[in-house]
Amino acid sequence: MIPTHTPRHICYRCTTVISVLLASILSISATDSRAEPIPVELRQVDGYWQLLRDGEPYLIKGAGGDGPLDRLAAAGADSIRTWDTDNVESLLDEAHRLGMTVTVGIWLEHERFGFDYGNKAQVREQLARARESVMRYRDHPALLLWGVGNEMEEYESGDDPRIWAAVNDVAAMIKELDPHHPTMTVTAEIGGGRIKMVHQQSPAIDIHGINSYGGAASVAQRLREAGATKPYVITEFGPAGPWEVPKTAWGAPFEQTSTQKADFYRHSYRKSVLDNPTMALGAYAFLWGDKMEGTATWFGMLLSDGSRLAALDVMTELWSGKAYADLAPMIEPVTIEVAPEMDPGAEIIATTSVTDPEGEPVLLRWVLRPESGEYATAGDFRPALPDIEGAILEAAGGTARVRMPDAPGGYRLFAYASDPAGNAATANIPLLVKGVAGTRFPVSVYEERFENMPWAPSGIMGNAKSLTIDGGWSESVFEGSNAIRLHYTGRGGRVGVAWQHPPDNWGNRDGGFDLTGASALEFWVRGESGGEKASFGVGLLDKDTDYPDSVIVKTRVIEMASEWNKLRIAFDEQDDLSSLKVAFVVTVEGERKPVTIYLDSIRFVR
Repeated sequence: MIPTHTPRHICYRCTTVISVLLASILSISATDSRAEPIPVELRQVDGYWQLLRDGEPYLIKGAGGDGPLDRLAAAGADSIRTWDTDNVESLLDEAHRLGMTVTVGIWLEHERFGFDYGNKAQVREQLARARESVMRYRDHPALLLWGVGNEMEEYESGDDPRIWAAVNDVAAMIKELDPHHPTMTVTAEIGGGRIKMVHQQSPAIDIHGINSYGGAASVAQRLREAGATKPYVITEFGPAGPWEVPKTAWGAPFEQTSTQKADFYRHSYRKSVLDNPTMALGAYAFLWGDKMEGTATWFGMLLSDGSRLAALDVMTELWSGKAYADLAPMIEPVTIEVAPEMDPGAEIIATTSVTDPEGEPVLLRWVLRPESGEYATAGDFRPALPDIEGAILEAAGGTARVRMPDAPGGYRLFAYASDPAGNAATANIPLLVKGVAGTRFPVSVYEERFENMPWAPSGIMGNAKSLTIDGGWSESVFEGSNAIRLHYTGRGGRVGVAWQHPPDNWGNRDGGFDLTGASALEFWVRGESGGEKASFGVGLLDKDTDYPDSVIVKTRVIEMASEWNKLRIAFDEQDDLSSLKVAFVVTVEGERKPVTIYLDSIRFVR
């Protein structure tokens, strides 16, 4: 699993070997006179594997995510894990200030995003990027381990020798440049050929990092039975995942309540770490913070407003040895009195029961949302789904009267409980409105990064060598943490970018998606300083191609403002949106000086 800020698609990054080398030359090293590096050693004594930091035994009591670091430290945690080096310098500095450590992730590309481990040039470039990161951060005093990749082996047997050769090459490079911090690679569980690859094909890897949810409690036993000898860290654990729980007849998974999840955290940590001191070096709980993955509440020890859930109560006790003073409410599963498959517009009664350990009053809020329908996204970013206004007709105590929408499809009813101390509890139930479901809107063309979006910005038209596209730009953002930056250095002329499905589809391949029902494509845009000119469109492939777009709509040339502005490409009733191979087109007008525009939150809406 991968949190919201990690993956990068090699095909769409604006990084070349030249830019990597220039960045290495121009960048300022994170190591300065602030403090001396602290050596970390991996040692086996009397059959027990142990990390020694500055000569003292060190057990990883950590979490992964981007929640407030000071609150994590206050809960008794001593470490945090990243998946890549984005913004890691400030994290290292803050961790050092708080007396914590960081496992710094070296992101290795995934072939599902278009990377080819058989392409020697791509692999060399990846190694060069990894080298740059090691050189920048190897002497930071908060550095604990190097995390070489995260689930880069993908999700089947996980034994592609090309991938593991690249993993070992990165780890060997790290050992050469930084002998004072052990190397770890992280796999999705331990099935298939993963244990063999880590042990036999990756001699430069010191530690096996394991992401495990439903199976975390049995990891130690399964490793022993497979003959594993390297020490391990549980690099992600938490509730049972959407892929591991019972499902409804229409495929929607049943989510544990926050109370049940807390018990799962406790059991997993005890069985995988505390009961196995010979091989376990500690664990990173998932997720520190909150995110949309499967549902809005499936993963996370906090809610989006900062409220703490029972999972944090449990981990605070396990990390610090002290129970938290004011615990989160306890909640029972949501139930309804009728079958969960109902007619459009049906009214139902839902109930739950909430108690507070300290006897404080508890406020209960009910929310109905569309069902995401995506439960195995590997952590890729997904936008939050909206509340359905007017669905909650009446609510009192633990009971709510709910009117289901008229539109067929899956929905989920959430119950949020909160106490005066800022603690919370959650429960939900999946529901289905009968009928043939259409496309669920909004449909995103861009959210946070290019990865795992339906269309890819692969179609470059015009002076491509003078265009730089950065889909993870973080310095000028409308919402979230990233936006798109288009930087054109050509003198005059035009350059265009087309979002295509499949990538590089110029009408010679079938593909595209049915956006019937969309009323408009909405997006946010601004120029670097104002006055920049660009035009926009939906659809590009005309009827002369083998597989044309079902509609082509273009705007006039628009002059940009320096502030974010919302633009809208509206569709008429006669517009056929049944097959869009090209969802979005941007054409930048060149000037005598470089032109830079920013884009964010590109969505088809209804």
